[in-house]
Amino acid sequence: MEIALIAHDIKRELMAQFCIAYYNILKNHTLCANAITGKYVADATGLKIGRLLMGDYGGEQQMASRISYNEIDCLLYFRDTSSNQSYGEDSMNILRLCDVHNIPVATNIATAEVLVCALDRGDLDWRNYVNPIYNKNKE
Repeated sequence: MEIALIAHDIKRELMAQFCIAYYNILKNHTLCANAITGKYVADATGLKIGRLLMGDYGGEQQMASRISYNEIDCLLYFRDTSSNQSYGEDSMNILRLCDVHNIPVATNIATAEVLVCALDRGDLDWRNYVNPIYNKNKE
């Protein structure tokens, strides 16, 4: 499964700690993230993470594109909701696209734990049939 990771600045440490805690599950999947989050998590965990551009430099659009093409099976998106900083249209677009394409999303650590445990149990295996990467490998 392809798992996308996005974490706003103050949530990167939480994302890294989460990935350390669930390393044994995450290591069995393909991970991608925006540049800074990907580096932060990779440095903390040793997990191999495909890195997109930084969010403000096109990374959010790259992520949105991958979601639009059903290339992402699950999104862990730890957002900073405590500040007045606006994260813009791109962030809302990513969440909207996940709704449109039925991609499971966790926006906090509690739902991320539920989602990753469900992934480990095989509850999300249905995503294999809608992800074009899976279908390409099947041929």
